[in-house]
Amino acid sequence: MKKVAIIGAGYGGLRAIEKLVDNEDFSLYLFDENSYHYLQTEAYGYIAGRFDLDDVALDLKNWCHGFKHPITFVQQRVKYINSKDQTLKTKSGTYDYDYLIIATGAKTNFFSFIEGMDKFGYGVKKLFRSHSFRTSFENLLYEKLENPSTKGKKINLVIGGAGLSGVEIAAEMSHVVKKHSKSIGESAAEIQIYLIDASDTILPGMSDHIIKHTQKRLNDLGVFTMTKSFIDKIDANTVYLKDNKELNYTFMIFTGGILANTIDSDIDYNTNRINQYICDITQRISENIFTVGDCCEIKDKNNKLLPPTAQTAEKSAEYVADAIERLIQGKELKPFSGRIDGLFVALGGHFAVGELFNFIKVKGYIAYILKKLITKSYYIGLKLRLNTGFKKRKG
Repeated sequence: MKKVAIIGAGYGGLRAIEKLVDNEDFSLYLFDENSYHYLQTEAYGYIAGRFDLDDVALDLKNWCHGFKHPITFVQQRVKYINSKDQTLKTKSGTYDYDYLIIATGAKTNFFSFIEGMDKFGYGVKKLFRSHSFRTSFENLLYEKLENPSTKGKKINLVIGGAGLSGVEIAAEMSHVVKKHSKSIGESAAEIQIYLIDASDTILPGMSDHIIKHTQKRLNDLGVFTMTKSFIDKIDANTVYLKDNKELNYTFMIFTGGILANTIDSDIDYNTNRINQYICDITQRISENIFTVGDCCEIKDKNNKLLPPTAQTAEKSAEYVADAIERLIQGKELKPFSGRIDGLFVALGGHFAVGELFNFIKVKGYIAYILKKLITKSYYIGLKLRLNTGFKKRKG
């Protein structure tokens, strides 16, 4: 029996396990420093108070016990990979492997050239950071309701980065503020959402359909979008832009980029400018070491970089799982040729914009339903496995 170690319990890591678990030739080991799987794609709703903790975090031990052949879960951070000995080192032990899948994801890139961003900006790649901002946002709304003395006090919430995460957070927060106008009255208008990006437009790289209808929705929600705006530095109260403009703020979320999580090792590998592994056409950085998800560069059949999304992570994981099975069967590996089948942007309440297969274009409630169906199918699959594992452990 071959040991397959998976480092990282994000979208890619869990998908790889789902594809490999029924193969009796493998024993699977999952490593993660957290006890839970975090659904980062739902961060926008959790931050705005629309979703609960149960909607964005799932216990990994219960999930791992939910399969016919349980997976060994090790709640520890892998500190070093020894490819010669085929071992992983954690704080308290050493584990051997035959095949390794690195799915360590990425963290928020608080660019060092933006002074103060790492100190004053909130990221959303970690659950504890999303929870901190959610608490601050709810306290702000409560303060407006409870304390009449705050009437007339303008509050600016700033999101730096108008990519997918930044846009979804801005839209959902603005929708929640508008909804609360029934309870906090005209004070709701004193809470303003600003979305800042250095690019020429929001959602750079996406289609005209998505950009056009997303911008219109943001305008309708009252979100102030500031494109072609470079953040120079921030302090505890002010965002300073390079055109000498200043913006006072109460809270700041930064979604302007990612920095991949790599692991110390004896492997001779290369990384790109955001620290992603540069792998070969079979997603490998060594003969029996594969990479999936945000931690590595992933390209389509035309050698074009694919965006670091949950969909990309899952597709690369499915490929890698199949590749490992082919290797033990002595079969040749085919190059990875992933693609994006569709993209949806959640834009507050029951509204979304999206595309499927590059030609089906939808917006509004229909797009919201389609996005919800995709998200729900993923969540329900995890939840069913989680419930099964919970019953097994309790029984």
